[in-house]
Amino acid sequence: MTSAQDTGLAARLAIRSGAHRGPTSGLAGGYVQGNLAILPKALAADFMRFCQLNPKPCPLIGASAAGSWRVPELGADLDIRTDIPRYRVWQNGELIAEPTDLRDVWRDDLVSFVIGCSFSFEEALMADGIEMRHIALNKTVPMYRTSVATAAAGPFHGPMVVSMRPMSPSHAIRAVQITTRFPAVHGAPVHLGRPDLIGIKDIMKPDYGDAVPVRDDEIPVFWACGVTPQSVIATAKPDFCITHYPGTMLVTDRKNTEFAIM
Repeated sequence: MTSAQDTGLAARLAIRSGAHRGPTSGLAGGYVQGNLAILPKALAADFMRFCQLNPKPCPLIGASAAGSWRVPELGADLDIRTDIPRYRVWQNGELIAEPTDLRDVWRDDLVSFVIGCSFSFEEALMADGIEMRHIALNKTVPMYRTSVATAAAGPFHGPMVVSMRPMSPSHAIRAVQITTRFPAVHGAPVHLGRPDLIGIKDIMKPDYGDAVPVRDDEIPVFWACGVTPQSVIATAKPDFCITHYPGTMLVTDRKNTEFAIM
């Protein structure tokens, strides 16, 4: 990480110019990152309701006006079409493209939703001496579709997605205490220990991101994940929508401390 990417704006400018194309975990320390879901205006009210009903996987931190690529509450110089390293474009629930820029596919009826990301609380965990294995190994955090159902809203329903970080039991207890203070970015874990109890068959085969080792003296700790909308999109099959590519987020100008309950 270079000093040119130490603020939210600098990180976005580096992404916009193509200088940074990889995962954003660890980028612009102290600044809130967000997951992205972009939907036609006709579906926006239902998706907003879905987020309200499912605040653990989908804590909404910002939304745009229809057709606007700005989200002013998250950054003054912010262009949702260019400021994420990689996107996913979906048609009828099928992935059709993974561009680095949305200007060619942008439509005047699109509404952008930015959902809080666990990258924000990782900084607090690391400050307390808890290793983030995926960052240490320069990997994308492993994410899994579960058997835990979300609450439905209109056409939106489907399984919750979780992210996983291996920890010693004592660190897991501390992680619960720390992340409880961050409800706007997923809050406390939703499950600790046995992955099979939430429908995960093989911890070394994540549905998104990269596998990381879990040592014999560690347990997997699972947080609700903002990739959940991508799981829901595969079920709801809207005619058109856009999401971020897992692990590549929108870096905002908001500070992590703004979202913490002290």
